[in-house]
Amino acid sequence: MTDEVRRRFLTVEQVAEELNVGLPLVRSLLKTGELRGIQVGGRGLWRIATTDLEDYISQAYRSTAEKIAAGEIPDEDPES
Repeated sequence: MTDEVRRRFLTVEQVAEELNVGLPLVRSLLKTGELRGIQVGGRGLWRIATTDLEDYISQAYRSTAEKIAAGEIPDEDPES
């Protein structure tokens, strides 16, 4: 995150920007429960606690490391 005041909750758009992914992926992660969030208001707007986003990122690092150790992910960089 930038040097802005750290907020307790983020919008779906802010989370997508932070992870550098699209909005549909963030919404999918929320609906499957992989990323924790709450719905607020009559329109059911999603809000994600910054701590929940950090937990998701930490879990993603652990999961990726486990897959690499198990040989499920090749060593080569897929983006090169």
